[in-house]
Amino acid sequence: MSVSPSVSAAVQAPTQTDLLDFVRRTAADSELIASLPLDPEGRTWVRLEGPGGSEAWLIGWPPGTGTGWHDHADSVGAFVAAAGELKEYSLAARLPTDGWKTLELSEDVDRERRLPAGKGRSFGRHHVHEVLNESTEEHAISVHAYYPPLPGIRRYSRTGQVLRLEHVERPEDWQ
Repeated sequence: MSVSPSVSAAVQAPTQTDLLDFVRRTAADSELIASLPLDPEGRTWVRLEGPGGSEAWLIGWPPGTGTGWHDHADSVGAFVAAAGELKEYSLAARLPTDGWKTLELSEDVDRERRLPAGKGRSFGRHHVHEVLNESTEEHAISVHAYYPPLPGIRRYSRTGQVLRLEHVERPEDWQ
């Protein structure tokens, strides 16, 4: 009895490294980056075709705008600044995923990272962060990718070391 090879190889989900490679390549596409319409008052975005069924976005950030504290639930992700500079504040602690509304954070969990044009990072599931364009004059543009496609984004408020879950956004809220 012979065993025939499978007709099609199983498609592998993109890894954090795959997503980071994709956002880096996309951020280097100067024609695409220049095509994003920029609004002086609010963030703008265009959905992109990400690798392996991932969700990807090109986002414009006016001066002084940011995301607020949030996570991407069960998705892994990556993002790169394509123009301007972003600042990421993040927590170096894994938070419980369910069953809480308010957490007191220890003093040593805060991290910050500057992301000038061409720089980026990948992150794992339940990564809590805030991304900002702290410039007072210059737009920033970035490329983001997530896998699996975002099932939701949990939004948090933060006062000192207290993090509070405020609400969960669903894909229909930002599509």
